[in-house]
Amino acid sequence: MNVDLESLSEATSGAVGALLSTTILYPLDTCKAKYQAEVRAHGQQKYRNLSDVLWEAISTRQIPSLYQGLGTKNLQSFISQFIYFYGYSYFKRLYLEKSGSKSIGTKANLVLAAAAGACTAIATQPLDTASSRMQTSAFGKSKGLWQTLTEGNWSEAYDGLGISLLLTSNPAIQYTVFDQLKQRLLKAKQNKTDKASSPEALSAFSAFLLGAVSKSIATFLTYPAIRCKVMIQAADPSEDKAKKAKQKPRKTVSGAIEAIWRKEGVLGFFKGLQAQILKTVLSSALLLMIKEKIATTAWVLIFALRRYLFLAKGRLKDS
Repeated sequence: MNVDLESLSEATSGAVGALLSTTILYPLDTCKAKYQAEVRAHGQQKYRNLSDVLWEAISTRQIPSLYQGLGTKNLQSFISQFIYFYGYSYFKRLYLEKSGSKSIGTKANLVLAAAAGACTAIATQPLDTASSRMQTSAFGKSKGLWQTLTEGNWSEAYDGLGISLLLTSNPAIQYTVFDQLKQRLLKAKQNKTDKASSPEALSAFSAFLLGAVSKSIATFLTYPAIRCKVMIQAADPSEDKAKKAKQKPRKTVSGAIEAIWRKEGVLGFFKGLQAQILKTVLSSALLLMIKEKIATTAWVLIFALRRYLFLAKGRLKDS
């Protein structure tokens, strides 16, 4: 079986980048998720600003709870980014081979990125749902991964899958914009230097900046769907009462849209946008910066491992 080493290198570096960026920014992510999940009731709301969530954790001495669900989120981030980057890189190589083109246009890039995103969403949706419920649970009351996944039927683990598939347009837009900006930047640098010594990778600062710009654009365009997804996957504050009644109302996309529209109006669909942009821009920028810097190292290590396994296989045949 032939292994696509380039795609494997892209997937490994992307997954490691996701793991590090998720861990660094997790407290901010928890505050953001709890803020987004709240819907104003009877004209009142618990959190008026993102900082209110942080202050609640400090005042109740539950600062460690800002990390509740970190293990699940890291697992989900690593697996999803590995699948996404492997699929995205593999689909691009396959497209170039089949079409005979030397480059990929914007439309084709969007389709390939969306296909990779769809595969990722289907494979990791239960982990995504579990991490959202663990983050939005009351401080100090988050359950473990297995208990979170098994507290309802398995179909509930796929809550929000429809929106997740819709949101494949988010990374599709992000990475398409990033790739296009990257190619233009490298081409501009190439024109100023000798072609034989043209740069092969972005600097850390350039990767960070392009990652921030590309994610800002994608986040703004898809935010209403992001808000609805968080509400659908969020832990139910009246869960205990629902269990006593032995009936838990199923959260739906239409229900989330109706709740936001009725209680918060049009602007409600953009509640927490600043927090989302801050978190996702920093996360994406860090991810892409780390990925760019370790991609070469990952390639060398994977190539060395393959060579070692090939030589070991040869020795076994000789013996």
